[in-house]
Amino acid sequence: MAVAKAKSAFVCTECGAEYRKWQGQCSSCQEWNTLSEVHLASARPGGGAAPGRSGYAGDLSREVIDLGNVDLSEVPRMSSTFAEFDRVLGGGLVPGSAVLLGGNPGAGKSTLLLQTACKLAQQRRILYVTGEESLSQVAMRAHRLQLPTNGLKMLAETSVETILAVSEREKPEILVIDSIQTMHLEDISSAPGGVAQVRESAAALTRFAKKTNTVLLLVGHVTKDGSLAGPKVLEHMIDASLLLEGGADSRFRTLRGQKNRFGAVNELGVFAMLEQGLKEVKNPSAIFLSRQEEQAPGSLVMVVWEGTRPILVEVQALVDESALGNPRRVAVGVDQNRLAMLLAVLNRHGGLFTGDQDVFLNVVGGVKVLETSADLAVLLAVVSSLQNRALPKELVVFGEVGLSGEIRPVPSGQERIAEAAKHGFLRAIVPRANAPKQAPKGMEVIAVDKLSDALDAL
Repeated sequence: MAVAKAKSAFVCTECGAEYRKWQGQCSSCQEWNTLSEVHLASARPGGGAAPGRSGYAGDLSREVIDLGNVDLSEVPRMSSTFAEFDRVLGGGLVPGSAVLLGGNPGAGKSTLLLQTACKLAQQRRILYVTGEESLSQVAMRAHRLQLPTNGLKMLAETSVETILAVSEREKPEILVIDSIQTMHLEDISSAPGGVAQVRESAAALTRFAKKTNTVLLLVGHVTKDGSLAGPKVLEHMIDASLLLEGGADSRFRTLRGQKNRFGAVNELGVFAMLEQGLKEVKNPSAIFLSRQEEQAPGSLVMVVWEGTRPILVEVQALVDESALGNPRRVAVGVDQNRLAMLLAVLNRHGGLFTGDQDVFLNVVGGVKVLETSADLAVLLAVVSSLQNRALPKELVVFGEVGLSGEIRPVPSGQERIAEAAKHGFLRAIVPRANAPKQAPKGMEVIAVDKLSDALDAL
């Protein structure tokens, strides 16, 4: 009897593209040495060809349902005991969902999930699977964080088959896997952490979660550029992808949603790393506004919109004469290409030339601004540093700047102004379309149409 030859393919670990043979560079993402061999299982256990269109023998018990007849009842959620965690998730944990939590080493991924699991274990059945640490290490961390340890079921295992067998017996409501890169299936010959192992292990665990209505929480590693490690298909399998950001030298951690089938993306949760673990920060604007008493040139407060709420952050600019033939443009927290574009607008429509100056820009607190509402604040901070004149401390600014020098409106302008007034700001420069009919009590709102109007208002 002839033995069928095992089929294999080469998959790019960066973009997930597949190739029949190995090559040095991926044609899709142009990355080098990212192709890994994956052994493919047979699509049909019997080995026969699939019947044609006329002889298809599929499962005919499935019924086709009209879209208008689909049940619209809201999916029940369970709280994670952290309001900031629930905010990023879209309201809480959804039964049958798969959530991937990524972050740099030391960011606090295991700490956040251990705190959540210990607190929820007092009312719900939870199974915590650790593949990177021993049970004694996890117990020591829980004791150090002064967490309740009774009721939390622990398992130190890396075999997916064993984990699924134990889960069938224990029937947990929440299953925590720390981490997916350490898991492996016996049928796959590659090492744990490889493309095939990560993809198939995540697929098997996700199928179990969907079938048993279990919440699946996966811990994932990240690459040097901050993206989730493993095949790109992993991000398509899961329901929510969260990223815990923050360096080891920073007290604060930001939890950002990158994908969420049950809520808004780009939602932001803020935590503080203390001796007792992660503690949620209910007023993020307060930590990003720890400013000095004496206002310095180039410093300005802007209002950015993160997910479903406004946050006040400080932007700092430093403009200095360049000793190089090609002046530097360095931006931390905002897009560097957008900074170059805004400087060109400032030269053309504001009459201020920075072509022979080094321009450095920083958003205080490590916040990454992904929207265009920071344009006007960035330009006014640059002007303040260029002219070495400090702006009023009670001033707040937001607005998008167009290439023709016009100030465009941004979403949720009324809420941004209200948030600034709540923190004691007395003046606001905003796009005219965002100006309220009646300004908050004690605040002067200056509406502008063009960049020249904003410069005159200073």
